[in-house]
Amino acid sequence: MSKLDPVTFEIVKNSLVSLAEEMGVVLRRSGFSANIKERRDFSCALFDAEGRLVAQAEHIPVHLGAMPHSVKTVLQEYEDDIAEGDGFILNDPFRGGTHLPDITMVSPIFYRGERVGFAANRAHHSDVGGGTPGSMSALSTDVFQEGIRIPPVKLADKGRVNSQLLDLILSNVRTPRERLGDLRAQQAANSVGTKRFAELVGKMGIRTVLTGMSQLMDYSSRLMLREIRKIPSGSSRAVDYLDNDGFDAANIPIKVKLTVGNGKLVFDFTGSSKQVKGPVNAVYSITLSAVYYVVRCVTDPNIAPNEGCFRPIEVIAPQGTIVNAQPPAPVAGGNVETSQRIVDVALKAFGSIVPERVCAACQGTMNNVTIGGTDPKTGRYFTYYETIAGGFGGRYQRDGIDGVHSHMTNTLNTPVEALEAGFPLRVRRYELVPGSGGRGRFRGGLGVRRELEVLSDEATVSLLGDRQTTSPWGFQGGKAGASGQYSLLRKDGPAERLASKSTTRMRRCDVLSVSTPGGGGYGPPSRRAAQLEMSDRLDAKL
Repeated sequence: MSKLDPVTFEIVKNSLVSLAEEMGVVLRRSGFSANIKERRDFSCALFDAEGRLVAQAEHIPVHLGAMPHSVKTVLQEYEDDIAEGDGFILNDPFRGGTHLPDITMVSPIFYRGERVGFAANRAHHSDVGGGTPGSMSALSTDVFQEGIRIPPVKLADKGRVNSQLLDLILSNVRTPRERLGDLRAQQAANSVGTKRFAELVGKMGIRTVLTGMSQLMDYSSRLMLREIRKIPSGSSRAVDYLDNDGFDAANIPIKVKLTVGNGKLVFDFTGSSKQVKGPVNAVYSITLSAVYYVVRCVTDPNIAPNEGCFRPIEVIAPQGTIVNAQPPAPVAGGNVETSQRIVDVALKAFGSIVPERVCAACQGTMNNVTIGGTDPKTGRYFTYYETIAGGFGGRYQRDGIDGVHSHMTNTLNTPVEALEAGFPLRVRRYELVPGSGGRGRFRGGLGVRRELEVLSDEATVSLLGDRQTTSPWGFQGGKAGASGQYSLLRKDGPAERLASKSTTRMRRCDVLSVSTPGGGGYGPPSRRAAQLEMSDRLDAKL
């Protein structure tokens, strides 16, 4: 079939994106956990029959760039055994996943007996077993300690759910009722995706829709190529560091060489640290996600993100390094912490080529907090998981943003009311941290202080964060943002400073205090407008 006319093409394009968005609405409204319902820690997308990303909702960047690996892994392992009504599930980081709490569900889409695409979603489950509640332990030294590993397997076979597999999964987690609810919500989301695709085909015809999908990917490729050609040719090197891995390694380098030319962007991470003992290793798909995100930021974020959008991008990440870890490396923090540092170093590399398109460093961590124990009201196990916002870096002609999730995470916070209603926890303090944003012509955003009191007799707390010994860097003469700090305020003792990667026990009335980093400043502080400086003082931001 020849190319679609512009009007028909736009209808198909926006219908596909709307389909992915509706999947997300269904997943959020059907989910059981606060992590799904409140924080929206999930992503939805649509793929063609070859496993190429066609359309995605604007959900979580770290999920969406990596999800194509999940679909392609299913295709590779089940190419001759994919039928209508099948549903695949996986979380194995070395077989299409990223880290174990992120469970991906893939459903083939058929039309008149022919496979025409896939609906897929990924959701962060607040517990998948392992050594500590929440499955985000900083003490893990291999992937086996991080929870149950699910290779690509059929959860549903021609519409019939594999109850034995489901029972196996639920028997290995601390909160089976909640996990079952979230898994069913993922199934519902994919079910709606396949149904809406069939409705679209019924309205427009299968050839029109398939042609539109192919044309959409080619269109994004052309637009991205045009944007890349606007960037001056040349190369740039950058390095940034993770504080540590929670064990022996400190100041862990992530290095990149960016080369622009011949209509391509090449990111070469050769020279980055070897994979480490602690759980901050990232698998290759996470590195791809971070790079894709940065490229969208410095080119045109309005280009439809799909397989075509990323064709002109090449990523070199040597195996066995912290940006392409191999089994059995622990990887829980690669998804949430190392991904942020990959973004930082890639932006820094762009900074010497297109400085007006680059912001100063954001907080550079997701400040992962997991708390688990027994709820005294119900007698059942609970697991609370949250990533806590911080400062966004100062930008070209604009201040940074206070207290926001940045870069690879696009989640919300858990509202205080929902948190206190759903868990034996009390929020004692929730505020911006004055003076935490880096000074500059354009100020960095402020970090956040959040204090949680435990109301159960005992609870296990796992922390997985960074930017406590290194600070978010300023740009173009701006000052660095403040680093973060975690503390434990015992009921009957002095405050204890907690390591950014640690696990500890808390008792009733103990309080966990989390202060997150601020964003770096942009431009020399001496050039900040006097009116803005006065406004900062009046607002107690300095």
